[in-house]
Amino acid sequence: MNENIGRLGNPHEHVFLGKSHARNERRTWLAIALTATMMVAEIVAGSLYGSMALTADGWHMSTHAAAMLIAALAYLYARRHARDPRFTFGTGKVGDLAGFASAVVLALVALLIGWESLVRLYNPVTIDFSQAIGVAVIGLVVNLASAWLLREDHSHHHHGHQHDGGHDHAHHHGHATDNNLRAAYLHVLADALTSVLAIAALLLGSLYGWLWLDPAMGVVGALVIARWSWGLIRQSGAVLIDYVPAGENLPAEIREAIEGEADRITDLHVWQVGPGHHAAIVSLESERPQPPAFYREKLAHIDDLSHVTIEVESRAA
Repeated sequence: MNENIGRLGNPHEHVFLGKSHARNERRTWLAIALTATMMVAEIVAGSLYGSMALTADGWHMSTHAAAMLIAALAYLYARRHARDPRFTFGTGKVGDLAGFASAVVLALVALLIGWESLVRLYNPVTIDFSQAIGVAVIGLVVNLASAWLLREDHSHHHHGHQHDGGHDHAHHHGHATDNNLRAAYLHVLADALTSVLAIAALLLGSLYGWLWLDPAMGVVGALVIARWSWGLIRQSGAVLIDYVPAGENLPAEIREAIEGEADRITDLHVWQVGPGHHAAIVSLESERPQPPAFYREKLAHIDDLSHVTIEVESRAA
């Protein structure tokens, strides 16, 4: 006997969007508006005043605005298709796919910054220091404002469960990470980092005439951004291929909740279907088989479990 159940009561409901989906979507669009306005202003001003620094920073900002657009469109698509039955397990993973794509873009940005910096180390360019510092400061302010908008909401990362003994067991799953929001956040953070390094290099360069410092800082920035990108590729890629991280305690919790003298789990599959949402297929053998609803009740305290399929087989005592 087996039974398939969804957390939301209706067995056909498969909406596995993150708890802060609407908030994150709204804030991503706000950050795009802010970045795009700044980008256009820099490109126009750069063209009018013949400033290479302004124009270059404007075009650089456009790559991050495009990456944030990937995130915003992913939120929109996931929300619009959340109840489309063709998405067997809902659209919760659309954000991870967008995050993965965005991480690849971030890696390309790191490569470009690194390459341009190395070229400038060999062929130094004369820099208008005061103007370049001004641009970097304006860019930094916009990036910090965007980073504040895109910061993660940590209010739902900790779950406390009351068990029969009256003890409160805290479960730190840490799966509510929204890789889509994280990707957009890392893009503005990467931009902020390049602004900070540029300001430091330009100030020291103007004081001591160290022209090499600006491209050298560019190489440092590229390495840091590449590292962030790799982390995000691993994190979002793991969700896409249903990989269970080493620190993941959900399978152990399921076994602990169900297994006993008479019941033994023979096959268990757990995977993420959206930020803070997991699905599980539990096959078990029992000496005294109960209806699937009995075992489902045993798993009811696990917040991150949103969709469970239970299969029960009889086993001779």
